[in-house]
Amino acid sequence: MGTFLKLSWVNLKLFLREPLTVVFSLALPLIILFVLGGVFGNETPQPGEDVVFRGIGAMSYYVPAYVALVVASVCVISIPTHLASDRERGVLKRLHASSVGVWAVAGAEVAVACVLSVVSGAILLVAAWLVYDFEPAESVVVVLGVFVLLTLGFASFGIFLGSILPTARAAQAVGMLVWFVMLFLGGAGPPPEVLTGAMQTMSEFTPLWHAVLMMQDAWLGLDAGLSWLIFSAIGVVSAVLGLRFFRWE
Repeated sequence: MGTFLKLSWVNLKLFLREPLTVVFSLALPLIILFVLGGVFGNETPQPGEDVVFRGIGAMSYYVPAYVALVVASVCVISIPTHLASDRERGVLKRLHASSVGVWAVAGAEVAVACVLSVVSGAILLVAAWLVYDFEPAESVVVVLGVFVLLTLGFASFGIFLGSILPTARAAQAVGMLVWFVMLFLGGAGPPPEVLTGAMQTMSEFTPLWHAVLMMQDAWLGLDAGLSWLIFSAIGVVSAVLGLRFFRWE
């Protein structure tokens, strides 16, 4: 436990020293949320109008979606880059030589992801609450449970990417590419109703799509369908593959 706590504390300080982490986990989701709020407002569709944003106001749709997005931002970009960087610099090799297990390394990454995700999500919610009128969460307890599940799932996916990508530069590039694809196709960018049929099909293969539906389900009582099962399966498979292919050097 002492090793795990020390690793978590050191990793947290290292994460915060990386400008990319701060931008993508704190600043960028908030900026995009306010841009979309300025474009779409928060008016619900009137009778006879096309139904977009699943029939609710734009900000009521986007706020829970962006709570899911900040988790993905931390886990999909920062975790792979940090793991690959530690491998390149020989940090993981030295930890392995010191009898530090893979579970301690992975657990420290998950712990830091949880802390950063909570801080990022809280900042986003406070900022949105000060500016926009959106639907409050039906159950805070359920939302927190979903938040934990999303953090564990995305962190597992990030550890998997960090395990198979050879360098920090490659991990950063792949993580950013995955993040932007999920942003535009995963329900956090354009309204899903305006996507083409092919793009809607592609969106269902992104983890963020199911994460957004899960968070909106918990927040607004909308139907997430099979997304609970699909996202959980993605998290479990990512965790198994990440531990299986984890490389110390």
